[in-house]
Amino acid sequence: MNTKIAIGCLVQWYEVEVIDDYLLSLKNSISEYGIKGDVQNLYLDFDIYIGKMLEKPIPNKSATQLGNEIYDKIVGLKHYFPNLNINCNIRKDLITISDYRREFNSFYSGIADVLIWGESDMIAPKELFTSVDMLHSSDSVPSKYIATFAITKMWDSSWTPLEHPIVKDKPFIEGDTENWWSVRYTMSIEELYKINDLETNLSINEINPIKFNGCGLVISSEVIKSGVNIPKSVFFVHEDTAFMIMLQKILPNIKQLHFSNILLAHNRKNPKKRMYILGEDNIDKTDMGALRKSHPWYTLANKMSESNCYNLFDTNYKSYSWEDVFKKLQN
Repeated sequence: MNTKIAIGCLVQWYEVEVIDDYLLSLKNSISEYGIKGDVQNLYLDFDIYIGKMLEKPIPNKSATQLGNEIYDKIVGLKHYFPNLNINCNIRKDLITISDYRREFNSFYSGIADVLIWGESDMIAPKELFTSVDMLHSSDSVPSKYIATFAITKMWDSSWTPLEHPIVKDKPFIEGDTENWWSVRYTMSIEELYKINDLETNLSINEINPIKFNGCGLVISSEVIKSGVNIPKSVFFVHEDTAFMIMLQKILPNIKQLHFSNILLAHNRKNPKKRMYILGEDNIDKTDMGALRKSHPWYTLANKMSESNCYNLFDTNYKSYSWEDVFKKLQN
């Protein structure tokens, strides 16, 4: 197993508690890979944002202390894998998921063969690194490709091709937090492994047209080297959509290979995702929309970044920036 794989994740200071499951799932995935592969071929990258320009901590918490706690958890993986490559930076300058993934893509495309977009609320399957290594090593796989893992039930039928076979006959229930196949459900590591253990034979198919969300996206480095990346105008969110639009424009025949029976959990509604943030105490912790929208800058930045995303090729369109967001808030 000689594939060099880099996985990167931006962690906000308020994600100090949700990050535990992600790190444990990475530890288990690395252990699985280490049975046959060399962990020196794995690169784990993290940026920990401790700035307070956007969200601010409650009075008895310090963003710096929370960031240091996250840092200790991450570098603690070295205790289990002394030869593991871990790069972990604590940053005070404003950095968003768009900024981080753009920088991650640019830097690690020159070091690794394959890139993976991690997330603090993601639970990686045990097979994460072994399956990616197997895929990349196959003679039938082109140099430029993307790959995805199976997902649970999403909002509409456009996501059906990515669903794990076990959820295809399940109903979509708006606001459902009780059923494990629902988009709002917070899945445990044990539940994820139980589902993935049902199948021992790996199944890979092609998704056409391409469709993905950013959590767990696999990208061959040659894709980034060809010029595809997240546009700088997309400064806040919708970075995965913008990346998909750029892929369609620059590499219209790109293959999306899909691990159809390996489930990856994206616990986007995990109540531990936003902790110790000033002004969010009395809001339902599973209602991420309400939590975010309680901050006036969020709706504005979201709208402007989304507008930039969908006007990438309009020659008469002038993109917004954080400066526009803050200026608008002052008026």
